[in-house]
This record gives sequence, structure tokens and C-alpha cells, in this order.
Amino acid sequence: MAMLSGCGEGQSGASTLESIKQKDSIIIGVFGDKPPFGYVDEKGQNAGFDVYIAKQIAKDLLGSEEKARFVLVEAANRIEFLKSDKADIMMANFTRTDERVNQVDFANPYMKVSLGIVSKDGVVTDIAQLQGKTLIVNKGTTADFYFSKNHPEIRLLKFEQNTETFAALQDGRGDALAHDNTLLFAWAKENPSFAVGIKELGEIDVVAPAVKKGNVELLEWLNEEMRQLQKDKFLVKAYEEILAPIYGDLVEARDVTFE
Repeated sequence: MAMLSGCGEGQSGASTLESIKQKDSIIIGVFGDKPPFGYVDEKGQNAGFDVYIAKQIAKDLLGSEEKARFVLVEAANRIEFLKSDKADIMMANFTRTDERVNQVDFANPYMKVSLGIVSKDGVVTDIAQLQGKTLIVNKGTTADFYFSKNHPEIRLLKFEQNTETFAALQDGRGDALAHDNTLLFAWAKENPSFAVGIKELGEIDVVAPAVKKGNVELLEWLNEEMRQLQKDKFLVKAYEEILAPIYGDLVEARDVTFE
């Protein structure tokens, strides 16, 4: 289970199903700074909910989770990593949107998500409170797209990395932060001086693995894999293993994943 952090040797090449089997390894894009979904733990290993599922994908396809090679991505470069064959599958908490569907192919989803807003003491409980204020977002995320399109009256302060984004909120450089509510619930629990004042915003979306546009065979295999993981209750197992200890009573498995 190697962790790759850039465009190193051996990352390029067609990501077809047959070529993956021939090279006997699969390159999977994940986050390195978005616990509890994708992060690097104290041992320097990839960990998190997305990684847990990605390892099972590698095991089912190639016989061992050790054949998963993880490459770290940012929200804004996930599509480019697929297009340029730097990743075979993208598992970086990738929300399916109409815009992204035009650029990559999404498989069956494994998670439900919507936007949320966190602020100091949870004082922001309505979007109207942010008029003329500064909202912190990550570049290239659903939150970035949503507010850029629907709320031009709100100033956006954008960062590439989650660590930068949350540090800016803690430093008071913005009035609130918008991100996936599933991430915000976990972060707020670890940072009790902040609270998610807006728990659900816009439509409920889904998070799904993605592959390069037109990679039909890999997509079909991945669709069947996700169906099987749901049927076998593996997604619930992943929730109970990774997310339940963090969310506690705040969230139930059915609210986040597919049973």
C-alpha cells in the first residue's frame, strides 16, 4: 500500500481494466488532509472512510488490498488526475454533480452528503446572515460551485487544502466555513468552540468513485463492485468501523451511507 504524493514514476498509463490487471496494481486518488474520509495517520499510512472502501476495491479486483497505490489529491485537481491517467479511480470524497458528470464517469455511490456551514459557537444559522460577510471554502468543491452560482453577495475566501481552510476559520479570517456536512460534523466535534449552525443546505447529493471519461470496462466493473459492497453490508461495516466512533449519536448509518 504505497502512498504517492505527486506525479512520480509509474503513475502514468491507460487506466483500463485490463491494464490494471496486467500491472497488478491500481492507483486510487484520495485526500491526505480530510479526516475522517481521507488522511495520513501518525504512522504515515493512508486512512479514512474512503481509503477503507478503496482497499476493499483493490482486494476484490486484484486479490489484495496491498495492491492499492494511493496518490494524494486536492479538491481542485481530482478531474485532472483522472484525465491525465495519474489515477485509475478517484475516491477523494468526490460528490457527483452535473458539471463533473460531463468530465468524468461516476460509478454507483457509496455515501450521501449535503452542504453545511460551521461557525464560531454555531452563530450562523441562516444564509442571510452571511450577506456582505466572508465565507471560507475549498477551491473546486461543491461549496465553491454552490455559493459562486447562487450567492454572489457573499464574499468567498478560497483555499486549496482543508488544513488551510479550517485554520482560516480558527484564525477569524472568515465568518463561517461551508463544506460537506459529513466533514463538518466530525470537525466540530473535535473543535467544540465551533458548531454546525446550518446542517443541510441545497439538495442531498451522493459521493461516488469516478473514472476517466469513456473508461467503460472499468466503470462497469466498479458499478457491480459497489452494488455488491452494498448488498454485503460492507458500506455499513465501513461506517461502523470508521465513522460511528466519530459521529456518535449525531448521525446514523442510514443518513450517510447506503444500506
